[in-house]
Amino acid sequence: MTGTSIARQNQNLTEVIKSYYQLTKPRIIPLLLITTAASMWIASDGRVDPFLLLITLLGGTLAAASAQVMNCIYDQDIDYTMTRTRKRPIPSGKVQPRHALIFAIVLGVLSFSLLTIFANLLAALLAMSGIIFYMLIYTHWLKRHTTQNIVIGGAAGSIPPLVGWAAVTGDLSLTPWLLFAIIFLWTPPHFWALALMIKEDYAEVDIPMLPVVEGEEATVKQIWVYSLLVVPCSLLLMYPFGNLGIIYGAIAFYLGSKFLYKAWKLKQDPTSNQLAREMFKYSIFYMMLLSVGMIVDTLPITQRVMGMIFTCGA
Repeated sequence: MTGTSIARQNQNLTEVIKSYYQLTKPRIIPLLLITTAASMWIASDGRVDPFLLLITLLGGTLAAASAQVMNCIYDQDIDYTMTRTRKRPIPSGKVQPRHALIFAIVLGVLSFSLLTIFANLLAALLAMSGIIFYMLIYTHWLKRHTTQNIVIGGAAGSIPPLVGWAAVTGDLSLTPWLLFAIIFLWTPPHFWALALMIKEDYAEVDIPMLPVVEGEEATVKQIWVYSLLVVPCSLLLMYPFGNLGIIYGAIAFYLGSKFLYKAWKLKQDPTSNQLAREMFKYSIFYMMLLSVGMIVDTLPITQRVMGMIFTCGA
């Protein structure tokens, strides 16, 4: 990473708040939170303590925000070079790197403190491990040096379900690791679809994303392979794990079928930006609705309704 010499800009309070808010890349966070919530619902058999849920989601938000701010500091040279990112707070001079670092540290400390005091130490340590992995392993080591950056780096974004499960139970069983695996396998199709859309930007700053180094055809083949892995993996929560029932199974099967269809279409036309965009947008929709399906399936009212249906059927 190299620094940039951008003149400081004068801003009013509203603009300052907006700049610091933009540093956290807030559009990324909701997806992390819904996977955390889904894990908590499964861990508590649909009876989540509202206060614990709020604290865990707040702690997760602060941890994710801290990681994103640190990422903005580290990648300021890339952001300054790329036209698409040049107006971000640090390269544009709206926020000084040292101030951003203080902000990131405060967010991380608040996250750790909240989770330790109101949840448990394991949840807090897992949240911190996500920040460390994202910065040291993905941002510093993988992102600029290997085409497998997204594959291995996806572990950072897969940690929130572990945090949620640990917050409820105080430990980690096989189920949260299955949730981890689902997100881990989902990440390459999700991010490589985006990388196909903006490959010129990555090429401009010598970031070795798969589409830049090996081309579109190799990338869509990998997207197809990981899609074939993530969809069956999502169904394991129903059988043999048995954490979720037929409602989740139906939702996961339907969403997974469309996921595979989108990946197959892209495989047939690797250079289509439109299909890559469709795959990227649907991948977000897929993970959000899959998580909602997990929550709905565990709700007590769902369990009662399904019990009545099976009783009447018998």
